[in-house]
Amino acid sequence: MLSNVSGGLTESTRFISMTGGQRLCYNNRSRITISNQWVEEAMGHAESKNAEFIPLNIAVMTISDSRTEDNDTSGQRLVDRLTGAGHRLAEKLIVPDNRYRIREVLSRWIADPEVHSVITTGGTGLTGRDITPEAVEPLFDKHIEGFGELFRQLSYPLIKTSTVQSRAIAGLANGTPIFCLPGSPGACKDGWDGIIQYQLDMRHKPCNLVEMMPRFMEQ
Repeated sequence: MLSNVSGGLTESTRFISMTGGQRLCYNNRSRITISNQWVEEAMGHAESKNAEFIPLNIAVMTISDSRTEDNDTSGQRLVDRLTGAGHRLAEKLIVPDNRYRIREVLSRWIADPEVHSVITTGGTGLTGRDITPEAVEPLFDKHIEGFGELFRQLSYPLIKTSTVQSRAIAGLANGTPIFCLPGSPGACKDGWDGIIQYQLDMRHKPCNLVEMMPRFMEQ
């Protein structure tokens, strides 16, 4: 943890290591305002043409009453893709379709400064047991509406109007991006390959979520 940094950052400050001895820092646990000078410096790195890839710690949650580690193909697909891209797996858990268990695990992750993003799979459909949006949305500080819109747009050429049954969502909770994907391996592939991998890559232009992380908790 960092302390005595410009802007009054405390030991609650989160940081992501970068190559060349640099670190992208952001105060994700306390409500201390980060100085404009520091933000400009952090954003200046993000906007440079030679922005470097920053590996994130990403947690994966499979939401299902029936999946086990032996048959969780969707969760494993996400793990394979995020680690293949150079990120690190913070933790992977299978959680039943219970909104309070889901919130319990998510709350722990978004309060952990070592977890930079969360991806869930499952529970976004229309059956009585599909309660992922209802479980997760109360934790959001901000919704990322464009994620669900774009996901359904990407899905339409593949599954046509069946895409209307997907309630894929995303949002920010305590400065942590959370992406909720459907439970099929194909949906996880499409969500990662078509959207998430780019938004969690500092090099993606014209903008990405990583470069915005220093400002998510601005007051």
